[in-house]
Amino acid sequence: MEKETRRGYVPEDEREFYQASGISLLKRAQEEIFWLLERGYPIKSASVFVGNHHLLSERQRLALVRATSPAAAIAQRVEKLVDQEEMLDGRTVCIDGFNLVITLETALSDSTLIRCMDGTVRDLAGLRGTYRLIDKTDEAVRLVGTQLEKRHVGRAVFYLDAPVSNSGRLRARILELMEGRSFETVVELVPNADVILEKEELVATSDAIILNHCKSWINLASDILADQGNVQRHLIDLSDVTRIMDTKK
Repeated sequence: MEKETRRGYVPEDEREFYQASGISLLKRAQEEIFWLLERGYPIKSASVFVGNHHLLSERQRLALVRATSPAAAIAQRVEKLVDQEEMLDGRTVCIDGFNLVITLETALSDSTLIRCMDGTVRDLAGLRGTYRLIDKTDEAVRLVGTQLEKRHVGRAVFYLDAPVSNSGRLRARILELMEGRSFETVVELVPNADVILEKEELVATSDAIILNHCKSWINLASDILADQGNVQRHLIDLSDVTRIMDTKK
């Protein structure tokens, strides 16, 4: 039996993300980063400048980078989003495997998640070339299967980056847990999943670059979490586009 692991948990999050003062600081910094993005500054430069000004931690800066996007990028992503209520009768969904599973593992671990301006939910766990299955992995995969059945998917293709450690083990686990579902499951080990997913439609990911290039996408992690209210306690909402857009004036 695997020991209990909290994917993405950092003790400092209690102070930096869960207290009212910390959230207020993040929102103020986000408005400033967005103001700079709308004037052509790269996200990295904007986050460094604002982060230094407010003495933000690296993790707070990472949250702001993942949560904040230029208005044009948000509009483009929203336009390509397939609505949660739309059934996908018999269609194929292309899944960014590590991206989705790690986000759900983070949620099940009661660790920090960020609701972003484009409507996605992103984690702060990171991959960095290493991954191992934890006690939350099976439940994360089951939640994916349940949501795909709910939307009448015909085929689910999971793309996993082969160079990442334990990608083969995750592939085997997904296939085992999806056996008997109402849809066909394929798990592909590929050199670079992003390159493939950028050209596909009905992509399930929160990766900003993939979302900018893919033909269409579904907000699968967010949809799953919406049905799992008990795992959203540490979902930090930095998605208020209306509030942030006011900084353009």
